[in-house]
Amino acid sequence: MDSDLIGSRRLGESEVRRRDILALLAGAAAGRPFAAWADAAADRRRVGALMNLAADDPLARTDTSGFVEGLQDRGWKQDGNLQIDYRWGAGDADLYRRYAQELVGLRPDVILATGGTAVAEIQKVTRTVPIVFVKVTDPVSRGLVASLAKPGGNTTGFLQYEFGTAGKWLELLKQMEPNLRRVGVIRDVSESSGIGQMAAIQAVAPPFGIDVSPIDARDGGELERGIAGFASGSGGGLIVTESGRSIGNRRLIISLAAKHSLPAVYPYRYFAADGGLISYGPDEVSSFRAAASYVDRILKGEKPADLPVQAPTTYELVINLRAARALSLAIPPSLLARANEVIE
Repeated sequence: MDSDLIGSRRLGESEVRRRDILALLAGAAAGRPFAAWADAAADRRRVGALMNLAADDPLARTDTSGFVEGLQDRGWKQDGNLQIDYRWGAGDADLYRRYAQELVGLRPDVILATGGTAVAEIQKVTRTVPIVFVKVTDPVSRGLVASLAKPGGNTTGFLQYEFGTAGKWLELLKQMEPNLRRVGVIRDVSESSGIGQMAAIQAVAPPFGIDVSPIDARDGGELERGIAGFASGSGGGLIVTESGRSIGNRRLIISLAAKHSLPAVYPYRYFAADGGLISYGPDEVSSFRAAASYVDRILKGEKPADLPVQAPTTYELVINLRAARALSLAIPPSLLARANEVIE
């Protein structure tokens, strides 16, 4: 065979091999970003969150920001090494049931549950996926945990109130309005916490000489009728207990209290910030930050059964002076001195 032909054939084979190698390297380089993304996605942990607000409620951003910031402080980055799937129950029992099933179906590593109804619905679907709750008042009596010190099972979290706080609301309202003789208690009768808070208020009412009446808060129409009927008498005031429905209807409740000239005490600062007279309760953002600490510990291997349920350690007293002036109320100096915040 001609030597030039042999040399040409060898050169061609070499060129083919060179091109194959270059193509292989190019393909590997092109695939590396995808491979890196795939590896990161595989390592990403997943958290479900069943919230008790509507997605468009301004408070939703405050709550989720506190939770996300608490996780970021511990090295978790949303859409980085962590994915958070939110569902919004908005105080609707049917939505809680639907979204509990959806979230468990996503196979999360842990679920954040806001409120006792959310916890109960998730527990109906799973007894293995860890649950961390916030804004729950009576987890033991509701059967959500075995005890506060040793919750057992797959659930733990952070109390929103102890029932004794409800008695403090009555005391504050009496200080604001010394002529108070009747109190309408806005509560969600479908939740045991609503019944418990009502009972705590009734227990401390006799020494103050105050009659206590329930006002159910299942929907806006019921609230309007209940508050209007209560306001037909004199010497009245309102206590708004903690529930998903009272939070979702907070602006309606505040406007009705103003319309009927009823002094009212509320469970969270944002009620006073939205125009309510006075609020007394824990800092809500702190509870979500605290929940982030438990989620972090569970993601790192601890079991919810070994993490005790914790109660709030500090409470905020907030007074809205504009609302007080509209009701012609003179705020006692001693109460102003105790306030954490006075809204002008």
